[in-house]
Amino acid sequence: MSKTNEEKKRPPPVKVLSGQLRTAESRRTPSSGDAYAVRLGRGRSLLVSLVWMQGTVLEVQLDRNTVLLMDETGTFAVQGVNSIPKGKPCLSQGKYVMVMGVIQAVSPEPVIRAVKMADLSELATLHRRMWKLEVEELQEVLA
Repeated sequence: MSKTNEEKKRPPPVKVLSGQLRTAESRRTPSSGDAYAVRLGRGRSLLVSLVWMQGTVLEVQLDRNTVLLMDETGTFAVQGVNSIPKGKPCLSQGKYVMVMGVIQAVSPEPVIRAVKMADLSELATLHRRMWKLEVEELQEVLA
């Protein structure tokens, strides 16, 4: 599978919460194409197009190639799950998973086109507890 020029130029994924995407503003940049300005607080924002998110699987819709996930700030949809290598083990209700993907929409609910998924259920309690701190730390470094 070859990547388009736009995909090759994308910066690495940024860890975000669904609530941050829900309030993000669309931006078009010459270097990375479509991007979204995620508000970080204190008047700062960060441009993102490729995201890393984590959440619990609420609903699996294989016929629609989609799963619905929930993190501590709300729900978000992940599309393209049927074609993710090693993604099938993640597609069960109640699993805690990570997903990396390209933002497709932010409102009314964030939609991500999956590039990678991984099952984090084995250590879900630890991952859930650490996730918001990881997001805040990375965003502080990048902003």
